[in-house]
Order: sequence, then structure tokens, then C-alpha cells
Amino acid sequence: MAVLAAVHSTLKFLWLFLSITVVASNQKTTSGVFNTSDPNFSHAITNNYTEFESTPSPSSTESPPVAAEPLPVSGRLLTAKTSADRLCPCDEVLGVCDTNCCCDRECEGEVVLFTSCSLGSVRSGSQQLCNQEAAYYTLRTNVNGYSELQSEVQKEDNSNIFCIQSQNRVDGLSHPSPALPTDTNFDLLFKLFAPFLWRMGNLDQAVLAEVQASLGYQYGDLLVTTDSSGQRGMFYLPAPGVTPDCVNSPIAFLKNQSSRCSRRVVLKQDCSSLSALSMDTYTNIQLLAGKNADTAVVPVKLASVILESIEGTQSELTDGGGENHIPVLLNSSFCSNVVVQVFYVLKYNPAGAVVNASVSLVLGPIPEAAQLLEQQFQVQFIQEDGGEVAVHRSGNPGYVVGLPLVTGKRTTDGITRSINPKNTLSLLVSAQNQDCLLGPHQRSPVLFGLESTSGCTLRLDDIANCSLVSQLLLDVLRGPNYPQDVSSFGNYSLDSPLDWLQIKTDIIPTEAQGCSIPLSLHLDIEWTKYGSLGNPQAQIVSIKEVIQTNTSSLDLLSGGSAIYPIRSSVSFIPVSAAAVPGLRATPTFNAKLPFDFFYPFV
Repeated sequence: MAVLAAVHSTLKFLWLFLSITVVASNQKTTSGVFNTSDPNFSHAITNNYTEFESTPSPSSTESPPVAAEPLPVSGRLLTAKTSADRLCPCDEVLGVCDTNCCCDRECEGEVVLFTSCSLGSVRSGSQQLCNQEAAYYTLRTNVNGYSELQSEVQKEDNSNIFCIQSQNRVDGLSHPSPALPTDTNFDLLFKLFAPFLWRMGNLDQAVLAEVQASLGYQYGDLLVTTDSSGQRGMFYLPAPGVTPDCVNSPIAFLKNQSSRCSRRVVLKQDCSSLSALSMDTYTNIQLLAGKNADTAVVPVKLASVILESIEGTQSELTDGGGENHIPVLLNSSFCSNVVVQVFYVLKYNPAGAVVNASVSLVLGPIPEAAQLLEQQFQVQFIQEDGGEVAVHRSGNPGYVVGLPLVTGKRTTDGITRSINPKNTLSLLVSAQNQDCLLGPHQRSPVLFGLESTSGCTLRLDDIANCSLVSQLLLDVLRGPNYPQDVSSFGNYSLDSPLDWLQIKTDIIPTEAQGCSIPLSLHLDIEWTKYGSLGNPQAQIVSIKEVIQTNTSSLDLLSGGSAIYPIRSSVSFIPVSAAAVPGLRATPTFNAKLPFDFFYPFV
């Protein structure tokens, strides 16, 4: 009975164990397959998944990013942390062995096939460092004929006394990224760097406030006008808009302006009624010297009036009667005394106040057939007592092709030059049916390196004075304000008269007797290359005008041929010698032997 009781208890314990195992197995299967729609069960899985993602895996090799350390304020700077044997500049393809790249770690199996090392040494820093690591790579051949890699890392010392002991590289060969301006830190960065960039100190702020409170104009300020009633306005000049038609454009301080526009005019209606045609519109102007209302009033003065005829000839009024010339309709065929050109000159002082204003006018006629009137307007600012006026140069130091020649006149005080760019060496501009004795004549400056030919026609209907015609033709060929000297270089100096060349004149007559009339004027300009062969500079060495004259009598010219061609031209002649390579002379040895050198043989 005792044996049966023991066997019964054993079987009961075994059955209980198997029951527990089956239940546990069923619970695992149910938790992994069923009840996925249970919100509690889903919440448990979500929590477990979140906790699993937030917990780093112990087998992961990635380390969290470390924030870059800021630069030290003082003390010893940080040194580089990258070793030379870990650098490989020739490793261009990641994960692939680069041929003959001995420092490439992917080439452990391919080294036996290398023929040489493309990079024999790699240094961890700049060669200017006092101490740095250097990794050396060499190949040797074993007994089987294969290559074996040998590498070593050594410490190198720089013998230069101006070497760099340490540097502020925090992360190897890279520098810490600077702070980028954002909407949150912009004000802080501006306070840090603005005083360094613009020097906005207390003194500069005081100067800025003084300039803003000054009575004069600043660059770009619109000029202010006033009338007899004290009403203020802006100073306008006509200028072309989207179309060539004239529209009012404000004048800004220190901004020179030149414009050309057109107007549609009906003579019978607009000759005496359109204000844009009358000179009073451009002379009855009062400018304010400054921006404030209590500044002085500067009236515009009439400097000159030039009358232009229907043929194009111009004559300047010298009797001061320019105020009486108003547009007048004559015989219903043309309107005279119409403003064609307007030129303002405004002088200002260093404080920015306008001190003087003048205007020059050109009045001309408008024929009835012309429906469009073309007008020219120009304004120029000149500083009063501004010292030396800046003028344009034509090279530095040699001439540049396409720039005008630098000309001047020789006086007892030295060389003088006009600030007007039109007062230079110039040639006639050819035009259709251009008469030499009837102006105005269009001219073009002589440009360095550009040869040109132009001319006009001489028409003589009656026998005239030979000397008068000869002088008029010569003045037309030479142009107004004909210079006497030309600078040899483009960056001239008025204090160096030896650098200026005098224009030589050569007159070639055809006969020994007769009336001499210039038929052509030709300029021969010789230039050479000055300086080194690598950067030669153009230098003018000689300039000569050749005047070809006709010695036949004037009556034959006027009676035999009504039209005679007059020509002007310029040519540039290079006179540079060909470059010849120089050979150094054979060195000579001045050797002296002691007197007993061959003793005891001699």
C-alpha cells in the first residue's frame, strides 16, 4: 500500500507539471497572435516599443555626437587630435582599394600587386608647425617577387624659428562652425561685430549726427527751388522716359546728367505759348543753397546765349541782349529763338551748399515741316575751390588702345591742360554734304591706336581773300583750342615737362608760287613699346602734322571747280625694335698662382 501511495503521488505531481507547461504555452501563443484589437494590449506593445527605441543597444558601435568645444579665451591653444597614420589623402573611393595608395586600409590584400606608393608620406598638420607626426610608406620586394608594405610614424621637428607651436584646431583638420545669424541671435551678433566692421564709436556717431544736421545737400539729395511767394518745389530737367518724348526728371546733388529728348510741336499754336520753347523757363529759377528753408537763395544767372541759323552756323551774343529773345513765328514758315540746348553749371562748397548757378543756352529756328523738336539738356556740378580737378587718364602708365590722346599747352609756368574732354586733339566727322566753311562741324577725338580718315568739301562761288580762306580751312582741320603738346604716356604729370612732346608741323607745297590753301592735314604718330617684354607699355615718341597745300590761284579754284575735297587723317606708326634674346658673356677667371707654386721644378 505504501508503494501504491508513492506511485500515485508521483503521477499526480507529473500531471500537474504538464498542465502548467501547456497553459504557459497557450498564453504565449495567444499573446503573440490574438487580442491585437484590445486597447490595453496595444498600449502595452506601444510602450514596450517606445522604451526599446529610447534605450541604446549595447552592441551598437555608434557614439552620440559631441558638441564642438568653443575656442579658449586665453591660455595654450588646443593641438590636433588626428594621428598621421589615420589620414589618407589618396583614398578617393570609399570602400574600394585605390591603386598604389599605400595608406588605404582597404588595400591589405592588393598591396602585393602595387608597383610603388603614390603618396610616400602623410603629415598630420601644416609644415609650419614646430612639431608634428609624419607617416612614411614604402614598398619592398620579398623573395617570391611580391610587394610588401612597410610603414612607420615619426615625430618631426621644424628648425624654423618662426614655426607654429600650437593651433586652435579642435576636431582634427576642421575648425568649429561659426554661429549663423538667425532671428533670435541677430541682435547679439550685430552688437559684437558692428563696432569692428564700421567703427561705430561715440566720435563717429557725433560726426554722423553733425552731417545729418548740416544745412548743405548730401550726395543724391534732390535740389530744392523756391519762387517769389516762398513756395518750395523740385529742380527738374526734361529727359526721355519710356519713349523719346520729354518728361520732367528731378536733378540730384552731385549727379551729372545729360539727356536728349523730343517734343511734338505745332508751330502756329505752340511757338509763342509753349513754355518749354522759351528761354525764360530755364533762366527764371531760384535754387535753395541747402535743404532747410532758411538757407540762402541762389538765382540762376545767364552765362551765354548762342544763336543758330537755319544753315547751322552759330554766333554768340556779346551785347547782353539775351533776355529779349523770345520765340517768334516768322512768315508762318518757321519759329525762331527756340531753346535747342540747355547747359547748367552748379558750383558748391565743401559743406554741400550751392553757391553759384549759371546756364548757357542755344537758340535756333524750327521749320514748319519739322513736327518733332529735339532738345539737349545737361547739368554739371563743380566744387568751388576744390583744389586739383580730377581728369580722365588714358592708361597707366602706357596708352590703352581706344582712349583719347592726352594733350596740353606749354606756358611759362609749365604744362596746362583743360578739364573739358572736348578740348583735345580731334578730327572732323564726315557727314553728307558737309561744307568746310559752314558750321557747325562735328568732331571726334583722336583715339590711340585707331587710324581714321575724314573730311569735308570746299565750295567757293565767288573769288575771296586767299589768306582768309586758308586760315579758315586750317582752323577747321585742326579744330578749336588746338593743343601744342602731347603726353608721351597715358598717366601724364603736369609737373614733368620732359614727358610732353611738341607737335611738329610740316607744310608740303606743290609749287613755289601761288595762293596756298590747305587741302589735307595728316597726323603721323610714332609709338614704341616701353618696359619689359612681359608687360610692355605704349609710349608716344614723336607726333607730326603734315599739311598738304595747293598753290594754284584762288580764282582757278572758284571758277574751274565749285567743289574741292578737304581731307584730315591720322596714322599710328610702331617704331619698336624687334626683341633680341641677350646672351651673357663668357666669364673670365683672373687666377694668380704663388711664385713658388712649381718649386722645386722651376
